[in-house]
Amino acid sequence: MEFAKICITLAALINPFGAIPAYMSLTEDQSDVGRRQTIRTASLATFLVIAVSALGGEFLLAGFGITIPSLQVGGGVLLFLVAVSMFNAQPTAGRATVEDRGEESLRANIAVVPLTIPLLTGPGTVSTVIIYANQASSISGTLNLLAAGLLIAASVWLAFSLAAPISRLAGRTGLNIMTRLMGLVLAALAVEFIVAGVRTYVSGT
Repeated sequence: MEFAKICITLAALINPFGAIPAYMSLTEDQSDVGRRQTIRTASLATFLVIAVSALGGEFLLAGFGITIPSLQVGGGVLLFLVAVSMFNAQPTAGRATVEDRGEESLRANIAVVPLTIPLLTGPGTVSTVIIYANQASSISGTLNLLAAGLLIAASVWLAFSLAAPISRLAGRTGLNIMTRLMGLVLAALAVEFIVAGVRTYVSGT
């Protein structure tokens, strides 16, 4: 059940199907070979962001003197803001819009920036993975988190590989509906994070 919850959370945050319009716009001038390379790189980069956050995120927090309850509250607030933006079917502050791609789209490899960071894996994803990594009570818990990362990376590959037929089938309205549903799920999870962080603060005082 915990593995399913992690997968649902990351799927809602990364929302690869919701990123299809941006992907298609960023790769419109690429050849078929170039698109396939972009898809592979974006999928790998998505997994690496999740893995690095899961394995090294807590050490980074310790270096800055940030406690997990603080991250839970702050991350929960951030998730809630992301959820509100998604519920309104608008790009969030942590994501690059198609109009903002400008010079970034001219870089040698748009698969990492801006497609993976920050379009797919923004601050909300990183903070959420760190929180889940802290909650993992054993090696198996960390492996579950990494397995979820692999599953999400595979979903990124699948979504972008099928971007053209999905766009034709679902249309902008269908993608917006999916984004709103994901936003509702994220809002509920954000409240859970905030409540858990506040409860830890209260019990520690």
